[in-house]
Amino acid sequence: MEASLIALGALVGLVVGLAAGLAHRFSERAYRAPVPETEAGLPKGVAQVLSVLQSLAVVVDAEDKVLRASPAAYAFGIVKAGRLVVDDLADLVGNTRRDGRIRNVELELPRGPVGEGTLAVRARVAPLGADHVLVLIEDQTDARRVDAIRRDFVANVSHELKTPVGALRLLAEAVQDASDDPEAVVRFAGRMQHESLRLSHLVQELIDLSRLESDDPLKGAAAVGIDAVVDAAVDRTLELAAAKRIEISSGGEHGLKVWGSEVQLVMAVGNLIENAVNYSPERTRVEVTVRRARDLAEITVTDQGIGISGAELERIFERFYRVDPARSRVTGGTGLGLSIVKHIAQNHGGDVRVRSTEGSGSTFTLRLPLLTSASGAGRRLPEEE
Repeated sequence: MEASLIALGALVGLVVGLAAGLAHRFSERAYRAPVPETEAGLPKGVAQVLSVLQSLAVVVDAEDKVLRASPAAYAFGIVKAGRLVVDDLADLVGNTRRDGRIRNVELELPRGPVGEGTLAVRARVAPLGADHVLVLIEDQTDARRVDAIRRDFVANVSHELKTPVGALRLLAEAVQDASDDPEAVVRFAGRMQHESLRLSHLVQELIDLSRLESDDPLKGAAAVGIDAVVDAAVDRTLELAAAKRIEISSGGEHGLKVWGSEVQLVMAVGNLIENAVNYSPERTRVEVTVRRARDLAEITVTDQGIGISGAELERIFERFYRVDPARSRVTGGTGLGLSIVKHIAQNHGGDVRVRSTEGSGSTFTLRLPLLTSASGAGRRLPEEE
């Protein structure tokens, strides 16, 4: 009997042991991810590290075969058929393999197989173990573009400020030289006043643009009635329109509200109306219309002015760009008005669009999310709470 119990215990132990072994094998298969063929030659742990890097990464072996590459490396044409196909990068890899030095260089790479577009990148090439070389690439195209815009902006500001300042200096000298001629003094003084107003306008718009780029209008936002915005914008341009006998009319749907800054919105609509007046002949009409378009409030300003050619439509929202530079000098335009409108629209989650036919006027439409829509500020009107 005792022998039978010992034999039974041994059998149970054997079954339990086999079961435990099978369970261990099954567990290993379940949790051990298969190693891709392209990563089989990588040093231990490298694949996991590369998977969390934001930089574009490529690893090549001693024969310049690509063992691992980010999807973007294929998308940008840096890697094809398992090889680095950009000569500059291939040369850097070869040099690093020979001397073991880490290299940091800035390169311009083709954006794609066709076209002239390029990517501005910073490449870091370093040895990885005894037989591998790691290439890390960071796309700096956007940063370069921002730097270029900043440089152009500074250059444009310097140029725009020099013009009225230089004119004021020359006019002051002319007044001094014509001190014995009252009529000339009056004429030069009038021109000085015009240039000083132009300078003041430019400085104010630069300040406005700087504030728009640094301030978020939705931080101190409130419910803003479009009716009040349009009325205030029209009021601030009535004197300018009266000087040219231009009629400004407003109408459309009433009671629409948005979430944002009333001051900024009045500035945006006012700039659109002011542009319409400046680029319209005398005794014409400027119409301001408000309507609801699904979840958006659309404020449309239509003029009967000179219009804009198709080639210029894509540039009119650039800083300092003027459709008619000669007319801008007469009206005191700075080329910043539409850029300010674009910034305000974007700050409020909207946009600004334009339709125009040269010689037949233009229509600008400022689109803003309605306060009651889900695309607005995510808030309801007070009476709905």
